[in-house]
Amino acid sequence: MATIQFDNLGHSYHPHPTRPEDYALRRLSQEWEDGKAYALLGPSGCGKSTLLNIISGLLVPSEGRVLFDGLDVTRCTPEERNIAQVFQFPVIYDTMTVYENLAFPLRNRKVPEADVDRRVRQVAEALDLTADLKKRAQRLTPDAKQKISMGRGLVRSDVAAILFDEPLTVIDPHTKWILRRKLRQIHEEYRLTMIYVTHDQVEALTFADKVAVMYEGAMVQLGTPQELFENPLHTFVGYFIGSPGINLMPCTLGNDHALVDGIPIPLPDRAVPAVGGKFELGIRPEFLELTRSGSAGSIPVQVTGVDDLGTSKLATVRLGSHTLKARLSEEQEIPALDAAIRFPTRWTKLYRDSHLVG
Repeated sequence: MATIQFDNLGHSYHPHPTRPEDYALRRLSQEWEDGKAYALLGPSGCGKSTLLNIISGLLVPSEGRVLFDGLDVTRCTPEERNIAQVFQFPVIYDTMTVYENLAFPLRNRKVPEADVDRRVRQVAEALDLTADLKKRAQRLTPDAKQKISMGRGLVRSDVAAILFDEPLTVIDPHTKWILRRKLRQIHEEYRLTMIYVTHDQVEALTFADKVAVMYEGAMVQLGTPQELFENPLHTFVGYFIGSPGINLMPCTLGNDHALVDGIPIPLPDRAVPAVGGKFELGIRPEFLELTRSGSAGSIPVQVTGVDDLGTSKLATVRLGSHTLKARLSEEQEIPALDAAIRFPTRWTKLYRDSHLVG
């Protein structure tokens, strides 16, 4: 496994890029730890596949360097980088058995047959393929074929990194959930450096130690699932992570408060004074408190709807011209006529031009 470094890395398909929007991948410098699981998360066209292709060696960046364990591999081929890749659609040999498919990457590197057998059976057991080892791949279901493809990526223990490019897209939802858990278990057991590309936040958050959220070619935040949820550094992270996403409202600033439609809302002590730009106040539905009007620090609102989600309730309220969501426990009573909300300063976020400032 390898530590992966990005040194002022960027990529543009324009011959002479001059603006940030000219870049498919905006410049970044970072170090990803050996033996960790990372996810690249974002919508289509955000730059995650561009970054994955640069890491794999399928694309040479227009700017900067990629280093594996301090060695510059920017212009090295995928083979020279010693990586394994698992793609969206299965890459296997239909005429081979499951055993032969899993053994192929090892035999191709002249690994002793006893070690091949041991490793193949380890991976087959981890992916529930043991009963299928003697079967021809062409006779198996699409789900089983993708498990073989994943196994071919996992079977080598000497790779610098294993790259997964939306490998569960074609898998049915129940099997997808099972495979996510198995990938996580395999990572925890063998401490492989894994990089997983997806547009699905559930896949990213359940798989990775750290998630890189991509937006318009930029990596707007790299953090643990808890950090992304509790402290989104960019409004897109707040919107994209969570269901529903963060409540956002345009605001102006006073000395120690924000004004939303003229309504004062306390700001965290760390909030900065106004120095220009577009300001927005944010709070996640999980942290917005619904109470009765007249209680300390409360702001009267109108409750316009309540959705019972089985394990929780989701209330919709009106504050001035804005619609907000509040996630509540099943047991909490919701006032019909005298409802109010509170903004705990610990969870209230202030953004300037989409970036967190308080």
